[in-house]
Amino acid sequence: MNPDDEVCLCFHVSLRKIRGYLLREKPPVASLISECLGAGTGCQWCVPFLKHLHACSVEGKPIDLKISPEQYIADRLKYKASGKRPTDTPGPADPQDPAPPSPTDA
Repeated sequence: MNPDDEVCLCFHVSLRKIRGYLLREKPPVASLISECLGAGTGCQWCVPFLKHLHACSVEGKPIDLKISPEQYIADRLKYKASGKRPTDTPGPADPQDPAPPSPTDA
């Protein structure tokens, strides 16, 4: 994902804004990312991705998402239509690795 691509599509919060917030504020829990322009408080699609970005920040890893913006948007459309996340989307199914590689990374 590119820095200016939106992670929170409901409130148009870019990866760049979230990175800046994480580096500047160093929130102790991922849920505080919601203070960054409301990220994660709309449809909830981006919450697992926000948790992944927070984990990267805490662990000192690059704050990034390994998914194309097109795939991210397409997966969100499916989520909004069905209420279910695609199986390769970060989520509660595998809390040890909140961001598995996207099929588009292969």
